[in-house]
Amino acid sequence: MGNSALKAHLETAQKTGVFQLTGKGLTEFPEELQKLTSNLRTIDLSNNKIELLPPLIGKFSFLKSLVLNNNKLTALPEELCRLKKLETLHLNGNHLRQLPAAFGQLSALKTLNLSGNQLRTVPMQLCGLRHLDVVDLSKNQIQNVPDSVGELQAIELNLNQNQISQISVQISHCPRLKVLRLEENCLELSMLPQSILSDSQISLLAVEGNLFEIKKLRELEGYDKYMERFTATKKKFA
Repeated sequence: MGNSALKAHLETAQKTGVFQLTGKGLTEFPEELQKLTSNLRTIDLSNNKIELLPPLIGKFSFLKSLVLNNNKLTALPEELCRLKKLETLHLNGNHLRQLPAAFGQLSALKTLNLSGNQLRTVPMQLCGLRHLDVVDLSKNQIQNVPDSVGELQAIELNLNQNQISQISVQISHCPRLKVLRLEENCLELSMLPQSILSDSQISLLAVEGNLFEIKKLRELEGYDKYMERFTATKKKFA
């Protein structure tokens, strides 16, 4: 991409607060963007070949949305965690194995998409995020869901297409969790905490494609309580 094309994009971004440059084969985060640290509200660099996010990402203090789907990121810089206004972070289809230690400082974060990465566990840092609504951790290599998940504030947690064989009973204590997706994992019915059915806020539990037949789920104690929540929610949105 020529300099004149980038310049045109920068001029537009200065006016609109949106910088979008997708599918251009970029291997690096455009350094020129640092001229716009106080203008930009949205950066979308999806479908490129970016391997590293530079520390300067921490200077975009007004950024609300950062979209980096389908790049080649293997790690995120700690500086990313300075973005106090960031509400949406899309990182699907990268090579991330973990999140920065200070990730819990992204205090405005509402939507986090990490589908198709190489995470092996549900990141503990997510539990500090008070405004989190949707977390997508599908298509990773997660094998178990730890006790710390009980602190998660999310409304929807997507864990489809992982390798989960164990789930902490603490998941029933998530104060706002309504939708739990666990399709295509390695769960035996005995490993699914019954309290999810009898004693949680969860009103949509998606568990197709595990190591048990769905009809067996209906025989579990607490299933009728779950169905009450399911039906009530259905009515609300009908």
